Amino acid sequence: MPAAKGVKRRFGAVRQYRSGRWAASYLDPAGLRRHAAETFPTKTDAEVWLSQIEADLTRGDWTDPDAGAVNFEEYALRWVEERNLAPTSDELYRRLLRLHVLPTFHSVDLDEITSGRVRGWRAERLEATGATTVAKSYRLLKAIMETATDDELIRRNPCRIKGAGKEEAEERPIADVEQVDAVAEAMGPRWRLMVYFAAYGSLRPEEQAELRRSDVTLPDEPDELKRRRDISREPVLLRIVRASPELTTGRRATGDPKSRAGRRVVVLPGFLTVDVRRHLDWFAAKEEDGLLFVGERGAPFRRSTFGRKWRKARAEVGLPEGFRFYDLRHTG
Repeated sequence: MPAAKGVKRRFGAVRQYRSGRWAASYLDPAGLRRHAAETFPTKTDAEVWLSQIEADLTRGDWTDPDAGAVNFEEYALRWVEERNLAPTSDELYRRLLRLHVLPTFHSVDLDEITSGRVRGWRAERLEATGATTVAKSYRLLKAIMETATDDELIRRNPCRIKGAGKEEAEERPIADVEQVDAVAEAMGPRWRLMVYFAAYGSLRPEEQAELRRSDVTLPDEPDELKRRRDISREPVLLRIVRASPELTTGRRATGDPKSRAGRRVVVLPGFLTVDVRRHLDWFAAKEEDGLLFVGERGAPFRRSTFGRKWRKARAEVGLPEGFRFYDLRHTG
């Protein structure tokens, strides 16, 4: 039990227990008495602690010691929900949380996440998965904890590892012209144009998925007055105004391209004119504003189906196993 005798101070109070240790307490801005979470071996130690609290209050740095007692998983999921993210970003953040962040921090309160815990978590993740995924996961954790700091739930962000959120972009392979032609041929007549659009127009798959007839501008067809004019010198124009990424659920999230700069007109070499015209005649949806790339039954192409065709074509022409369809965008 505490001794009956208390010691009054200008700020806060200290009291000695019969054990000889000292307790400290103070009134917070709301008038509630706050007690130190631990006792101190000497009166001086207790008073130093009170002086630090007083200084924090004076500077405006004081935080409610109970504010950080918020479950991280609940806070993180609410953080994602409140961001009004694009469907692909929402899916990415939830996947990073589920697979890489919550297994470690799901039952921990915000104020229990220390710099040491973050370092340990990152080291464990680097042993278990790729550095790029760890960097993405770290950036997400840091952003969530930064918001918790802004919400005055914690005093400072525990994610302070220099360079931990930086992704080291690995050098990607590039296909030459002959390889582009070969893999386009191997993809078959219905899908070959997607290879050329990626290689010579740097189009993403999700942009190609939403291309429509009205987005294509072809050179005029030659007539008697244009016989001597080389039509292949005139470019093919593609208007990119939408994208339709496919989520892991199979649902397509149609909307604006990835960035504001994504809305653009792509200029393709004129030698693709014949291929584009043939594709419009044979494979594109027949409606006036029909999709450019559809399956044999007229439905939008699926990522899984296209992926199987791509992997088969890649192997057939001898491209490296790690060569992705996205890598074609570095060719042009």
